[in-house]
Amino acid sequence: MLTVDIEIVALLVSPVHAFEGRPADGPRPDPAAAGTGRVSVRAGLGLVGDRYFDHPAHRNAAVTVFDADVLDRLAAELGLPAVPDPLLTRRNIILRGYPVDELPRGREFSLDSGDGPVRFQAHRPAHPCAWMDTVLAPGAFKALRGHGGVRCVPVTDGTLSVGPAKLLVEG
Repeated sequence: MLTVDIEIVALLVSPVHAFEGRPADGPRPDPAAAGTGRVSVRAGLGLVGDRYFDHPAHRNAAVTVFDADVLDRLAAELGLPAVPDPLLTRRNIILRGYPVDELPRGREFSLDSGDGPVRFQAHRPAHPCAWMDTVLAPGAFKALRGHGGVRCVPVTDGTLSVGPAKLLVEG
């Protein structure tokens, strides 16, 4: 078992899918684009209020976890003047301090931001889409391949908040 001190840098619960249509047309308005400081997690369902909550097609992929350090590397690789806003990736839980893309598929992990651990099961990679070239920077889509985060299913109910947290990877 591995325990790591991390930081949850952003949380996104969005009732709409902002990346529909063609990237050249731009994303549709999203009232949740600024993120939130706290989310409620429900086992097997996802994040309360999110577009994928209790969506049958996304049961094993209702929550996406992303490593903010990837954006630091992206900014350096593409020569960007600043690191892109992590909320633009449209990932639900954005953390810093652990290489999320290395979470073992099928394994459980937990996040605890002070209200008790919330367990998740890692399932599949959250592949970036062509929208990344529009919302982050030209070249981001290609640069993020293999580093788009992990799609997960919550195993327990709980609450997560932005700020210091612990990540525990089981087995």
